[in-house]
Amino acid sequence: MGKNEIQVYRSVCRSCHGGCLAHLYVKDGRLIRVKPEKGSPFSHGQMCLKGLSIVETLYHPSRLTSPLKRSGNKGEGHWEKIGWDQALNEIAGHIRKIIQSHGPEAVVMGQGTGRHHYMQVVRFANALGTPNWYEPGLANCFFPRITACQMTYGGFVTADYYGEKTPRTIIFWGHNPLVSSPDGELAFSVKKALNAGAVGIAIDPRRSETAKRCRMWLPIRPGTDAALALAMIHVIIDENIYDRDFVENWTAGFDLLKSHVTDYTPRWAAQVTGIPAEDIIETARRYALEKPGVIEWGVALEHTPNAFQTVRAVAILRGLTGNIDIPGGDILGMHILNPYPVLRDKLPLEQSRKRIGSAEFKLLGGFRAQLPSAHIPGVFSAILDETPYPIKALLNFGSNPLTTIANPHRVHQALMKLELVVVADFFMTPTAALADYILPSAMWPEINHIVELPFIAENAVFAQQKVVQVGECRQNEDILIDLSRRLSLPGSEESFEDILDYRLQPLGVTFQELKKISMIYPPHEYLKFKAKGFHTPSQKVELFSASLKRMGYDPLPTYKEPPESPVSTPELFDRFPLILTTGGRRKEFFHSELRQIASIRTKRPHPAAEIHPVTANDSGIANGDWIYVCSPRGKIKMKAVVTKDIRPGVVNIDHGWWFPEKSGPDFGVWESNANILTSSMPPYDPAFGSYQLRGLLCRIEKLNADELAKSLQARSDP
Repeated sequence: MGKNEIQVYRSVCRSCHGGCLAHLYVKDGRLIRVKPEKGSPFSHGQMCLKGLSIVETLYHPSRLTSPLKRSGNKGEGHWEKIGWDQALNEIAGHIRKIIQSHGPEAVVMGQGTGRHHYMQVVRFANALGTPNWYEPGLANCFFPRITACQMTYGGFVTADYYGEKTPRTIIFWGHNPLVSSPDGELAFSVKKALNAGAVGIAIDPRRSETAKRCRMWLPIRPGTDAALALAMIHVIIDENIYDRDFVENWTAGFDLLKSHVTDYTPRWAAQVTGIPAEDIIETARRYALEKPGVIEWGVALEHTPNAFQTVRAVAILRGLTGNIDIPGGDILGMHILNPYPVLRDKLPLEQSRKRIGSAEFKLLGGFRAQLPSAHIPGVFSAILDETPYPIKALLNFGSNPLTTIANPHRVHQALMKLELVVVADFFMTPTAALADYILPSAMWPEINHIVELPFIAENAVFAQQKVVQVGECRQNEDILIDLSRRLSLPGSEESFEDILDYRLQPLGVTFQELKKISMIYPPHEYLKFKAKGFHTPSQKVELFSASLKRMGYDPLPTYKEPPESPVSTPELFDRFPLILTTGGRRKEFFHSELRQIASIRTKRPHPAAEIHPVTANDSGIANGDWIYVCSPRGKIKMKAVVTKDIRPGVVNIDHGWWFPEKSGPDFGVWESNANILTSSMPPYDPAFGSYQLRGLLCRIEKLNADELAKSLQARSDP
């Protein structure tokens, strides 16, 4: 290629965990432009501003581009640049000493959600011999849904927007895909289905961007979703509008379920959820009769200690109506790839039994878990209290736990106590500022990978390819493999491309060959269960789960009031008379990322708290006022957004906020961090250890003149 000549590459955007196909324009070794590719069946020639801003992000002046070693005391913010060999040799030496003194379980692996290196972190942990790796989503996002699907129909399902038949009914349950676009369930496909005439029903305390495109909006009281699902099951059975042929031939436990839901009437659910009984009935009828239908469910369902039973109840609705693996319904995955070789067999049984939380939360960390992981509150308790044993090191890849894990003050104490903290990331963050070593991670235009969409279902595979190199940044998979070799771990003789080639074997291509053709998307096979049955013990959809009963869990879904709520804690409600929701997505950010990117931050410069006009008026608050949002655990500053698009009495706050423009090591992480208001304390979901992040109690207060002046003086616009 000649000088000044532009080379165009095909790849996949991973500025979030969506997966939009992209054309990357490279000139003289530098990325100069990104355009969406028109040929994607998932992104339909579109991208969001996160992906379109990747050039600015990639070459941002504050990006980490070389390994750093702490000099001075932890948290002082003093660093020296070192080379990769020194960094990895020293990290490996520290790990060896910790293992010799305390065993491999004293080393914890942590990571963020939806990252390309996800499975390689699990592989490294298994090879090292530590059972303790974590990711916040395992208990509070997505994996309860995956497991509910596996135990109910033997596989994960995803909405079918890609065949000849479009869904007629779409229930968006605690999910806002027009903003979040997760795991291949991209906003553009959802819009296409709605534009084609699909009727949308949104179950959400907010009239979200997706809800505004729906025919019905059910503003549910946060944390009561299981009550709504059980009432819908009641209606579908009571009115005999279930799919009789499917239920008789392909489900197990119908009579037990029918008896179980007798008292879960729409009238009962209306009192619990605040949704009128007639709307519950209409939603159930619509989903059962106007087929094909899909249920787009989101993270909100998993933010209570009743997470697993909630998603089980929703999962059962698909089985009752026969909306499983039919054109335009929720389809089972094709699984066109070999599974990622995470070396689970290399973790000795005696080590797996040491996994923190495995005995208590069997579906999170036990032998039946889809991807056994440690319980996050237990991990941080073990760091601080050394119970059940000491934990001395955290290797953290692509995560900012001071903003993304509940009870950040406790997280901060734990990070300060550890002997070794290693952080791999793009930018200095409040978490990275407490590290002993910081490793500069490669962004998506700098990595080679395969992207399967939708995630878990694996119906299509796309090539992601490295096209540029910035500084000394390295792909996290290669960092982990290099560290594995220094520690002489099992599997370290394989390169990352060897792993990709292994995964692609069923398709008969290598990674290098896939790069040339960009994607493989075989025709979908529907109604697979008619030939093979469902991959469950009964080979049917298990409405009653004997497996759950054997493990000591409820075999039929149940409703439990959130432990902190107007009903459970009325005396607390007197002092904190509003209901708090956290974790809503904003299209500008991916969790705590991208707040230093000027073109993005100018579109959303401040953390927002959405409140209804009635709620605002009761507190003397106007739109645009700076307010305190207070819970029994602390208070944070947010900017009030007064809107009718939220249930009265509910406060919805942005999560992931910190301020890169402020001085370190804190970077303003204690000002507007949603998790200051949350708690990682029990009670926990019995199966997954999930804790309450929504439906909590709060109050709001307007900043007085002195507080506002002080706040504005300290705040500098990005």
